[in-house]
Formats: sequence, C-alpha cells, structure tokens
Amino acid sequence: MRNSSRLQPSHIKIATCEPRIVARILIAIALFYLALFLGLPLFAVFYEALGKGWELYLEALRDPDAGSAIELTLIAAAIAVPANLIFGVAAAWAIAKFEFRGKNLLITLIDLPFAVSPVVSGMIYVLLFGAQGWLGPWLQEHDIKLIFAVPGIVLVTIFVTFPFIARELIPLMQAQGKDEEEAAVSLGASGWQTFWRITVPNIKWGLLYGVILCNARAMGEFGAVSVVSGHIRGMTNTVPLHVEILYNEYNFVAAFSVASLLALLALITLLAKSIVEYRVRKDSQTIPHGETE
Repeated sequence: MRNSSRLQPSHIKIATCEPRIVARILIAIALFYLALFLGLPLFAVFYEALGKGWELYLEALRDPDAGSAIELTLIAAAIAVPANLIFGVAAAWAIAKFEFRGKNLLITLIDLPFAVSPVVSGMIYVLLFGAQGWLGPWLQEHDIKLIFAVPGIVLVTIFVTFPFIARELIPLMQAQGKDEEEAAVSLGASGWQTFWRITVPNIKWGLLYGVILCNARAMGEFGAVSVVSGHIRGMTNTVPLHVEILYNEYNFVAAFSVASLLALLALITLLAKSIVEYRVRKDSQTIPHGETE
C-alpha cells in the first residue's frame, strides 16, 4: 500500500504538526468540560442515591410506584423501538433506493420531531385525542382511551423517537448506492434475499447505532410524556415522571435512587455507542479481499 503521506501537498499543514502545548491545552479543555458536564452530575446522582446506605436505595427501587414506573417505561420502549425500527428501515430504503414524488417532503416530515418541542408534541396529541379534542367524542363513544393512559404514552414516545433510526440509515444507504442490490437482482435474487443478504449486512452497524439512540430517548423522554400521562401515580408515570414527583415531595433519596437507573442507562448507551463506533471504524479500515495494495 502506498504511503499516504507522499500524496500530501507540501503546503498543507497537518493538525498533528501543531506544537504539543496546543494539543495538551485542547485535551485539557475537553476533559474539563467532560468532568464538569458529565462526570460531576453523574457523581452527584450516585452520591445522593447511595449516600444514606444501600437499604434506603433498594427500598426506593422496591417501592410499588417505582416498579410500576419502570415497567411502563420498559413497555413504552419495547413498543416504540421495534415500531421505529420497521419505519426507519422502510423509509431509508425508499429514500435511498428509489426516486418518487414527495421524497423531499418525506425527509422533512422525518425531521419534524427534531424541530418541534416535545411539550408541543404532547399538546398536539391532547388536541387530537383528548376529551375536548377533535377525535375525543368519537373515542369516548367507542370507549377508547388514549390520553392519560398507556396508549397515549406509547404514541408520543413513538413520535419523538422515530427520526433516530431513519436518520442514521438514510445517509449510510445513500452513500452505499444501489449497485450491489441491482447486481443481486440481476443474478436472480428475490427482494427478500437481496434485503437480508446484501442490505442488512451493509447497514448493520448504523442500524444498531440508531436503535441504541432510539431506546435511550424512549426511556428518558419527559416533556411529551408529561403532557399526555396525567401523572397518575402507579399507573401512567414513567421513570422520569416518577423522579420529578419524588423530588417535588422532597424525597431526595428516593428521587436520586430512581434517577440512578436513568444514569446507568446513559452510561450503558455511551458504552454501546462507543463499541459500535469502534466497530464501524475497524470495518472501514479493513482492506477488501483482492484489493491491490
């Protein structure tokens, strides 16, 4: 393989040629911000949660209301993530592989939850499905309850999280192009065979990355869920809402104990994200078999 440094024009200044003091200053600034905005808050959460002993910590987690909040959070994430997985793959496939009227509009709509406040998103669902909303009377006639109930929480969770997987896959699939799929089809492969044997292996790390981010947002969502939940203790409170109630009641040990679960989720998400990014870099640096060095 040719030495890439020989191809660098002599007038281009590479960043690694900066004085060491510059690199050290930049690293120190980055570490300071990480410690201030990530390390210190995480330390405070676990310190407050465990500061009065494991007994109070475990007691807060064994509380029936806390258990109900954890269960509801897991249910919402268990429904929202697979739904967004299906939508994200389908949307990315359509946008990256086909040309159709309304393509730009679809891309804009996918980005909508990023542009709209989660609180506003929740208010939209109340306006549509609430007792005084557009569809509220019809839902009441058919004994269907969405707002201030679990279905409403699941709906808003799906809404605020559905861009994550699609947004990870769209640029990835566009960059990969359609050549491999077209070659597989020309050789007699069916649509499903092409998808499972060509498309999925090519997007697996981007897909996993999007699922990780989607799951983290689903479990940690507060604004939209707060609007549609009704804050019914033991019934429609997710973990973030339960933490807010405990904190407002000055039950700080229990509040930080339950919040530590979200902090652990954040750490696991960062770890999984780092592993995926490492695998992506490793795969991108692998020289395909048969390439001329």
